Amino acid sequence: MVEVQDVPKGKQTVLELYVTAKEAYEMWKAAPRNVAVLDVRTPEEYGFVGHAEMARNIPIVFVTYKWDAEKNGPVLKPNAAFLDMARSHYKPDDTILVTCRSGGRGAAAVNALAQVGFKNAYNIIDGIEGDMEKNLSSANCGQRTVNGWKNSGAPWTYSLDPELMWIEK
Repeated sequence: MVEVQDVPKGKQTVLELYVTAKEAYEMWKAAPRNVAVLDVRTPEEYGFVGHAEMARNIPIVFVTYKWDAEKNGPVLKPNAAFLDMARSHYKPDDTILVTCRSGGRGAAAVNALAQVGFKNAYNIIDGIEGDMEKNLSSANCGQRTVNGWKNSGAPWTYSLDPELMWIEK
């Protein structure tokens, strides 16, 4: 388990429960009926970037396909159904390992879950893709190759299961 002092501010949560992707996979593998993996990335990321094989996709935000010049990125819109969907699949005492790209949205999702009574939601601090390589002499500089689910040896897939993916009704 990761100690709070080792977690960057933007990945910290009110529950202070943290794991790396590698630890998360080991937790799930040890108790797959008692540990859930929740992927809060957009459906596009979940499908096109790949995801943990057992992860349920409930996005915390959606891309609006508008540009935010100040943030130099797309405008994101909160998923108003996030908490309702989470409550329809999980109970407040369930162990939930929350993942996103690299830990920021995962922290926001854990905080939202905590506000409605979830007690065992862990932020996977390195997410699916991991952190960026910062070593300027590395051929991978600027790429997400440092850690994360896809770089940890844990299984992941591009295959989509309609029972696990976000589909608007």
